[in-house]
Amino acid sequence: MAAAIGVLLLPVGAYASAPPMVMAHGGLGVIAQTPAGPVYEATGSFDAGTVKNVTIVKSPVPGSTEPETTDAYTLQLNTNEFKTSLCDDKPLCWGWMQFLFANNGTSGEVYIKYWLRSYGAACPSGWLPALIDSCYKKSAAKPTPSVPLITSRMALYKLTGSVNGPQDKVEFTDGWYTYPMSVTRELDIGSQWQQVEFNVFGYADESTAKFNVGAEFDTRTEIIYGGDKKPLCSSTGFTNEANDLSFVGPKPPVSGTRPALIFKQKRLPNGAPGVHVPCAWARAIGDTHEVTFAELAYDFQASGDFVEAQVGSALEVQTRKVSGAPTWPNASVNRSVGTRMGTTQVAVCDGTRLMVDGRPTDLPPGGSVSLPSGVDINRVANVYTVRDKAGNSVAITANTTYADLEISLGIWPTRVRGLLGNPDDSPTLLEGRDGTRYRTPISFADLYAFGNSWRVAATASLLRPCNQVAAGTPTAPFFAGNLPYTLRIQSENTCRQAGVLKPLWLEACTLDVAVLGSRAAAVYVDRQVDAIDGNAPRQPPCSPAGCSGGRGIR
Repeated sequence: MAAAIGVLLLPVGAYASAPPMVMAHGGLGVIAQTPAGPVYEATGSFDAGTVKNVTIVKSPVPGSTEPETTDAYTLQLNTNEFKTSLCDDKPLCWGWMQFLFANNGTSGEVYIKYWLRSYGAACPSGWLPALIDSCYKKSAAKPTPSVPLITSRMALYKLTGSVNGPQDKVEFTDGWYTYPMSVTRELDIGSQWQQVEFNVFGYADESTAKFNVGAEFDTRTEIIYGGDKKPLCSSTGFTNEANDLSFVGPKPPVSGTRPALIFKQKRLPNGAPGVHVPCAWARAIGDTHEVTFAELAYDFQASGDFVEAQVGSALEVQTRKVSGAPTWPNASVNRSVGTRMGTTQVAVCDGTRLMVDGRPTDLPPGGSVSLPSGVDINRVANVYTVRDKAGNSVAITANTTYADLEISLGIWPTRVRGLLGNPDDSPTLLEGRDGTRYRTPISFADLYAFGNSWRVAATASLLRPCNQVAAGTPTAPFFAGNLPYTLRIQSENTCRQAGVLKPLWLEACTLDVAVLGSRAAAVYVDRQVDAIDGNAPRQPPCSPAGCSGGRGIR
C-alpha cells in the first residue's frame, strides 16, 4: 500500500501548517525542537548498513509507452507551507518549496520547484497551473546520468537544500560526483522554514514509487538551524507523491549532535502489517496486554473504566474492561473504547456500535465520516480509525467480545499520562495519577495501586453510551503459565504455527488464544518491535509432573 512518508523538522512551538496526507499510513515528519532559529539547510540521506535488498524501484514517467519505468523516482526534500506576498490577496493560498533529484530511468536532474498552493484563478506571470487551483515554477536544472536505487550505492546518496544566502541552493551527491545548483529565489521562506520532509517518491505527479518486496533502509533527515537540540517527530506530510513502503519499528530515533531524525521503512509482503503512524504508538490488546509509548509491556487485568492515554487537553483515550469471570476471573478484556479529540467524543461500544458525541452513527465497512471539528473517522472491515488534525489517531479493532486498541501520536516526544504513559519516556517507570512513580518490573501490589489511580469516575467516563460493566481487581497474577497444561500447549502451538516466536509475544499470544480463541493470534503475527517485559518475575509453567512451590498438577 502506498504511504506518503518523509521527514519534517520544526523549532519549538511550531506545528504543522497543513493537514496530514491520508494515504496508506499517512505522512510523517520531524519537528526540530529549538529556540535558536529557523531551518536554513537540510540534508536527506540513507544510513550506511541499513540499506538491504534494494534491487528495483519503478514509477510512471509522462510520455513513456510503459505504465511504469524502472529506476524512475524522485528524492524530495520538502518544506512546510508558508505565507508569501504573492498570496496576499488569496486567503487560502500558501507558498511551498521542493528541493528535488528526479531520475526518469535514463537520466536525472537536480532542481527546485516553487509552489503557490490553492492560488485560485490565473497564475502569476511566469508560473504554470498544476493540480487544483495551484501554480508552480521550476528552476533551471542540473543534468545527471541515471542514478538507480540499489543496495550497494544508496548510502552514498545525499540531497541538500539551502535558503541561506542571496540564492536558494540544491545539491545532489551520488558518491562519485556532486551536482550543485544555485537559483534565483522565487519565494522567500525566510524564518518560516520550520519543517522538512524527505523520502523516495514517485516520479510523476501524484505517482507512487514501487519497490521490490524485502527492500528496506533507514532514512535520515538532518537539519541546520543554529542549534543542536533534538528534533521532534510529526505525523504530517506535504507531497502528493508516495511510495509503497511501510513503516516498521522501532520508533524513529533522534540525534542532537547533528540534529536529525532516522526512520525505518520496508517493502513488506502484501497484507503484512506495518506501523500505522511511526512517530509514537502504544497498544492495549488481548486480555489485556499494555504496550506503552516507551515500549514497556505489562499485563493489566482489572475491570472497569480506565484512562489509557491523556495528552493535555488535546487527546484522551479510555477503555472499559470487563472481567473474564467466571471462567477466567483474574483476566479482563477491553469491551469498549472511547476517545476525546478536542471537543469531539467517539466511542466504539461493545464491538457493535459507533457513538459520536453521544449519538449512534452508522458507518459501514469502507465508510468514512469527516466532522466539523476536523476529526475524521473511517472504517476498514472491523477496524475503526479516529484521527484529528494534529495527526493523532486511535485505531480500534472491534470484535464481538473484545477490542484491540492502538494509539498513535502526531507529535513526539510529548508527555503522555495514563496506563500507556511513562514519565520521562522511561520504560523503567510508570506514574500514577497523583504523580507516584513505580519502578518496573512492577509488583502485583504496585501494579494495581498504579492502575486503580487511573480509574475513571462515572461522571468523567467517555463510555457512558456503552453497556455497563462491574469494576474489580484480580486477586492474583494471571499469565500463560497459570493456564491448565493441555490448554497452554494447544494455545502455544496455535501461536507458533501462526509464526509468533518471540518469547514475550509468544507468552501473550498463548494467553490470548486460550482466553479469547484462535483468532487472537493474528495481532501478534509479523510483530516488528520487541518490547521490554515490565511484569514481575514469574514461575516457570507447570508440566504434567507437577509444579514447584505447592502449585499442584495442572
